[in-house]
Amino acid sequence: MKKSLIATLGIGRKTWGHVKRLIAEQDWDKIIIISNEWGKQHFAPDKECEWIMVNDRSGFDSIKSEIKNKLPEGKIAISLISGSGKEHMALIAALKEEGRDIELVTITKEGIKYY
Repeated sequence: MKKSLIATLGIGRKTWGHVKRLIAEQDWDKIIIISNEWGKQHFAPDKECEWIMVNDRSGFDSIKSEIKNKLPEGKIAISLISGSGKEHMALIAALKEEGRDIELVTITKEGIKYY
C-alpha cells in the first residue's frame, strides 16, 4: 500500500535537497508540503505537490487547523528535516487530534528509512 508524504519546508535551503530527494525517490500517493509563500516560490519539486501555505506569524491553533483540514486519507509519512518548530508542532498536534498513525521518514546514504 502506498502512502502520502507530508514534509515541512523552511526557508533554510540547506535542507531542501533532503526533501527533494524524498519526493523523487518514492512513489507517493500524495505529496503535501507545508511552507510559506517564499518557500513555494523558490522550491522546485520534481513531482506534483499540494501545498499548505502557513504564515509563521499566525497563531499556533490557526496553523494547526489549516494543516488538519488538508490531511490526506490513508497512511502518512512525515519529514520534519526542514521547517520550524512551530510548523512541526502544529503538524504533530493536527495528526494527534485526528488520531492518525504516522511514520517518520528520512533519507540516508542507504536510501529511505522509516521510524
